[in-house]
Amino acid sequence: MTLSETKSPGWMRAVQIVLGVIAVVGSMIALFFPAIATFTVVYILGIVLFFVGIERILIGIFSPSPGSSRWGTIGLGIIVLIVASIVVVYPLGSTVFILFVLAIALFCDGIARIVHSLAGRGMHAGSRIFGIIAGIFSIIIAILIMVSPIWGAVIAGILISIALLVVGIQIIVAGVTGARLSIPKPTKG
Repeated sequence: MTLSETKSPGWMRAVQIVLGVIAVVGSMIALFFPAIATFTVVYILGIVLFFVGIERILIGIFSPSPGSSRWGTIGLGIIVLIVASIVVVYPLGSTVFILFVLAIALFCDGIARIVHSLAGRGMHAGSRIFGIIAGIFSIIIAILIMVSPIWGAVIAGILISIALLVVGIQIIVAGVTGARLSIPKPTKG
């Protein structure tokens, strides 16, 4: 199987360029206001999860899968709905809580990297040193986030903005060049 390159229609290219510009502008806003960007992402996820919870409840009531638990699907949908409602009603507290949980995970990962690197006698010395440095770096960032969640929100916002910037540029390039890769349909015979 090989990939072939085809040109997108003109209207699609225009849509890609416009959407790419929107993504790049959004990334610039997120870069200038990274803590607000993180807060906004958590809030939007809360809204999305609210609708996901409703969907699960409706599936449980009207269209349960054979072999699945109708009440389990409805119950889990209700839990998703409750958690999503909490995130939407208390977005700042939810953002801080999520950052704190991520900081704990990062802290544990840092400890694990240090322990693994110190115990790894068969590892190359450079790899062991790099593992120890990465572990210390993870622990420092985790402590900074726990002490100041706003710092964690800023870091997360910067990462979000970089991701949006890269995606936006890719979309613009795809629109400008009009190139799209496709897998050719198999021929019979």
